[in-house]
Amino acid sequence: MTNTPNGLRYALAPFGAVIVAMIAITLGATVAKKLFLVVGPAGTTALRLTLAAFMLSVAFRIWRVPVTRTMLRAAVPYGASLGAMNLLFYMAIARIPLGIALAFEFIGPLAVATFSSRHLRDFGWIALAVIGLRLLLPTQTDGHPLDPDGIAFALVAGVFWGAYIIMGRRAGTVLGAEAPAFGMIVGALLAIPFGIVESGSGLLAPPVLGLALVVALLSSAIPYSLEMFALRRLPTRTFGVLTSGEPAVGAVMGALFLQEKLPLAKWLGIAGIVGASIGTTIFSRSRRGTPDDEREHFLEN
Repeated sequence: MTNTPNGLRYALAPFGAVIVAMIAITLGATVAKKLFLVVGPAGTTALRLTLAAFMLSVAFRIWRVPVTRTMLRAAVPYGASLGAMNLLFYMAIARIPLGIALAFEFIGPLAVATFSSRHLRDFGWIALAVIGLRLLLPTQTDGHPLDPDGIAFALVAGVFWGAYIIMGRRAGTVLGAEAPAFGMIVGALLAIPFGIVESGSGLLAPPVLGLALVVALLSSAIPYSLEMFALRRLPTRTFGVLTSGEPAVGAVMGALFLQEKLPLAKWLGIAGIVGASIGTTIFSRSRRGTPDDEREHFLEN
């Protein structure tokens, strides 16, 4: 019963988990940008995922889980999408402000959700997203044009973000709470070669490892465990609504910790994309029906 204090806490726990995950992952990104100066975005990604994989593997004692084809079919796509998403996103925020990169990245899952619908009113959300995107596209940020490579990296990261959400639900069903640990291992294996090419033995310097440990905790171990907790308990579209605020959270973190000052037009662009994502998610959910119907439709596809 959710009308008791314990029941209410149980019902609200997944929502709180997503909010804390958003704050942790964007705060971790601000720390990661400082590490870019030493080992670059690929090196930072490799260290972050490797350290997080080690921490989660020990925490969940994954050696107790038998390796089967079913497990690998769930873990490998999930981990590959996780690793590619993180690598490309770090390459994006090395070139463009954090909040803007998150907004561009959000175009991926937003496009999938919107264009899969045939309802006329959804084209209003498309229009809102396009307006937001136009406000973000290369005009000026503090007198400098946005880096087109950074925009491209963020958009491709968005494709893998959508894949991560889909594969994450499936991995959570098959692997349970251990899914983030297995996914992090696969993601680390994907990122390590890029990190070695970019930074070599510099990855093993003690000061670098110390800062990378903070990034791994904030940006991987904590948020992905919390997101998996939420993904296993919330309909996909509800999860999407909650995470829609991440670009705005990232913009605030960038302003507070990285002195990334954005003009009003960029804030309006972020707001447009966030609003389009929330609107699409809410209305597609209302058409879909109950959460159980929504879960069945998701699993069927």
